[in-house]
Amino acid sequence: MTWLALSFQHLFAMFGATILVPYLVELDPAVALISSGLGTIAFLLITKGKVPAYLGSSFAFITPIIVAKAAGGVGAAMVGSFLAGLVYGIIALIIKGTGHKWIMKILPPVVVGPVIIVIGLGLAGTAVGMATNDPTGEYSLQYFSVALVTLLITILCSIFLKGFFNLIPVLIGITGGYLYSLAIGIIDFSKVTAAGWIQAPNFVIPFVDYTPSISFEIILLMVPVVVVTISEHIGHQLVLGKVVGRDYIENPGLHRSILGDGVATMIAALIGGPPNTTYGENIGVLAITRVYSVFIIAGAAVLAIIFGFIGKISAFISTIPTPVMGGVSILLFGIIASSGLRMMIDSKLDLGSKRNLIIASVILVIGIGEATLKIGNLDLHGMALAAIIGIILNLVLPYDKEETINNNEIA
Repeated sequence: MTWLALSFQHLFAMFGATILVPYLVELDPAVALISSGLGTIAFLLITKGKVPAYLGSSFAFITPIIVAKAAGGVGAAMVGSFLAGLVYGIIALIIKGTGHKWIMKILPPVVVGPVIIVIGLGLAGTAVGMATNDPTGEYSLQYFSVALVTLLITILCSIFLKGFFNLIPVLIGITGGYLYSLAIGIIDFSKVTAAGWIQAPNFVIPFVDYTPSISFEIILLMVPVVVVTISEHIGHQLVLGKVVGRDYIENPGLHRSILGDGVATMIAALIGGPPNTTYGENIGVLAITRVYSVFIIAGAAVLAIIFGFIGKISAFISTIPTPVMGGVSILLFGIIASSGLRMMIDSKLDLGSKRNLIIASVILVIGIGEATLKIGNLDLHGMALAAIIGIILNLVLPYDKEETINNNEIA
């Protein structure tokens, strides 16, 4: 039974963040659990069972999914997610044939760091709105108190708890905020009572629930996010390699792990779930337990799939009050933005360089300001536009003489 307990640990580590993403974009959390399980199993198979990584819902796609749904419904968001996963596959094939150094040059910290900051700060208004407003959209001190209690519990757990519990502050914070909400009487259990024990989630299937159609708007809205998620993926693979003591970039190869990530995202898109990505929380579990078995990870994936078909659990998740999610979102979105800043600091990025300062500044203002480029039916804005302009600037702006020397030495 030890393996079952270890699998549950991985399930709990990803649970809070994985259900938060579909909650924010109004997709079924049960489908997100199932797609994360299926995606993880696909990833393990593609990487030949050599990479013990768990995949959960990606925060980077939150804003693009919301915008895509507003523009063309949930079907448009799923098509965009599928195309993003397809781009993963194309990049994986290129890396297999040419090696991986080129992608590191296209996605340096001076581009990816500011884009990650844009992702976090761009969601700040959503988090605050969830934390302060009641269901009618009006400010509510009672609801804000729920968010503050949730946020406080999450912060305290992050700082003072040790070991495995330090890895699940979001789940503990949601639990604490839920209990406080229950005490003040803002939770309705009618959905839980009406739900069956075994129940199919709200899958969104192409050609059944929608007719897939591809547009430049959806492509430019969703695909550029791959800039961030692939960089995040590479970072996770490097960290995981240090934890386990293996070089996963070389064996089984970065092309296999990126392909696994892409296939997981395409699987999610085919059933109505948010895109998937490797999870740092689960890498933390590996670091603590020092049990690196892919069978434990696969066990967690199977448990996630089972949980997705238990109607009572799905209904229970839907009873979580909005300010509870708003409370944890305030911290999580801030951490996302801060992680972009940390990436720039850890890479010793010189912002005294005019080149680096220009690239970072342009990305931040265009992304956070949600600048829009409209040419005919083409509509490119916000983070997607910022990422593309950042990549172009990085490729065309000349380095200072000293930076050129350093880059040649690194290469």
